[in-house]
Amino acid sequence: MMRWLAHWGLREAPFTKEIADADLWVPSSRQGAVESLLETCRDRGHALLVGEPGVGKTCFLRTVRHRLPQNGFRLTYCHNVTLGRRDFYRHVCLALELSPKATAAAVFYAISTHIEKLGTENVHPVLLIDEAHLLHQDVLDHLHILSNYEWDSKALLSLVLVGLPETRQRLCLAKNRSLWSRIHTRLSLGEATPGDTAEYIGFRLKRAGCEREAFSSDAIALLHEETHGRLRDIDRIATDALKLGARRKLRNIDRDLVVRAFGEQAAPADD
Repeated sequence: MMRWLAHWGLREAPFTKEIADADLWVPSSRQGAVESLLETCRDRGHALLVGEPGVGKTCFLRTVRHRLPQNGFRLTYCHNVTLGRRDFYRHVCLALELSPKATAAAVFYAISTHIEKLGTENVHPVLLIDEAHLLHQDVLDHLHILSNYEWDSKALLSLVLVGLPETRQRLCLAKNRSLWSRIHTRLSLGEATPGDTAEYIGFRLKRAGCEREAFSSDAIALLHEETHGRLRDIDRIATDALKLGARRKLRNIDRDLVVRAFGEQAAPADD
């Protein structure tokens, strides 16, 4: 075991991204949004989720994936979206474990037929499109057609678009109104609160085996202030602070040590 882990009584690194879906943290303030997205999938609707980088969109979605029943749903994740329409649908084909076809029409037909087949098996597919702010316009122009079955009388597919806040701005444009009007659940993950940051740090430390308050309240307040509650930044700085504290054989990480951790992050690398 690494020395710094043993110093804090940790079984494993507390702020790693290598964590099972079931063990992910979602703040109390966002539980309602999780329920809303799950309800949208159960109702066979479409959703949009936006937020700035690092606010926890991926953790949020992994929690939804964990809680969405495997029986009756088929969740497909697509993140390679910087493609033209044909190649985008070929990517969707691969994600659905279908053989990509040669032409755009054939690819679209294969996907549509597969979705209809799942409907006859009482399986509802959920297509989760990450980094949606990078979608080409020709894909946005066509996505609403993918959700249109039997003259728009059957809801056989749920689209969940996830991206930065500018995704919403693009969808609000008049040229995207056909898609925008179909998205009834529109969620925005704002910046975390100071309470969220404290809850997150405590949750991750306890899960990794730490039975004491490793960070002072002032240290946590500074972490929140400087990171704006963005989880990736908290993970990085908190880990560095734990290592610094272990090297100094401290029992508690205070505000000054967090300042030092930020300073080492900002310092240029040695040649």
